[in-house]
Amino acid sequence: MATVIVSATVSLDGFIAHHDNTVDPLFDWYGNGEVPITMGDPDRVFHVTPQSAQFIRSSTADVRACVIGRTLFDFTNGWNGVPAAGEHVFVVTHEAPGDWPFPDAPFTFVTDGVTAAIAQARAYAGDGVVSVTAGEVGGQAFEAGVVDEINLNVVPVLLGTGKRFFGGFGGPLTMLGNPRAVVEGDRVLHLIYRVGATGRAGSAPARTP
Repeated sequence: MATVIVSATVSLDGFIAHHDNTVDPLFDWYGNGEVPITMGDPDRVFHVTPQSAQFIRSSTADVRACVIGRTLFDFTNGWNGVPAAGEHVFVVTHEAPGDWPFPDAPFTFVTDGVTAAIAQARAYAGDGVVSVTAGEVGGQAFEAGVVDEINLNVVPVLLGTGKRFFGGFGGPLTMLGNPRAVVEGDRVLHLIYRVGATGRAGSAPARTP
């Protein structure tokens, strides 16, 4: 069965974007290094540090499908029909767009909720990875108990307000274990947490220098 990961770049105070969906300065780290790297779209080239490049490659290599919300789809125009990562995108929406100019793109519009979209994405991904965007979709997925890992790219900035990593999720109290990976880039700290893992006193996370 596919592994489901909620992933995003996030501020120290827990926001993934401003209220208008813009993200600067959260994405500055995508351009502050010397290593060129791409993900789903070969025409979108980022330049990151060697440490961040290694993290991106390892965390996206097995991504087969993405699950996103309608807000991100509309804001990016579905990346003009090219998935940002993986091979296929499942969009959670109340109604499929009728005039999107890329009808043959590998996008599926799911109108019966987040868990249904993740189920379809899991079926597509097989033994690969399903990447779920943080925010309302990620928060609903976490609340539904279908998330296996949480990947955070933590940027040293406080936005003060904006769109939260877990959207409207408000509990219950959930304890995670220590991160299974900690990678320090340039003005970004990459963390991976397993959901359901329990931390033990004295246990130490794996570190990549």
